[in-house]
Amino acid sequence: MVLKIKANQVDRIHRLVREQCANCIGDNCLLLDDGEEHKCVQLLCISGIYCNYFKEAVLPAETKLYEQIQKQNLLK
Repeated sequence: MVLKIKANQVDRIHRLVREQCANCIGDNCLLLDDGEEHKCVQLLCISGIYCNYFKEAVLPAETKLYEQIQKQNLLK
């Protein structure tokens, strides 16, 4: 399930990816590495959270942002 995000949350999410995600190295995703570097999907996204690892392992640590995103997705 994709969690929709708002424009004012994008920068915060991108910062979280770069600072907290164990799979994001130099803006590339280790989980997508198949011998070639691949840009982190979450750093390319501006409309939703598409990375399951980020959604389950990184985002919950940012309680306020996580709750905000959960609420706005329940309202739809």
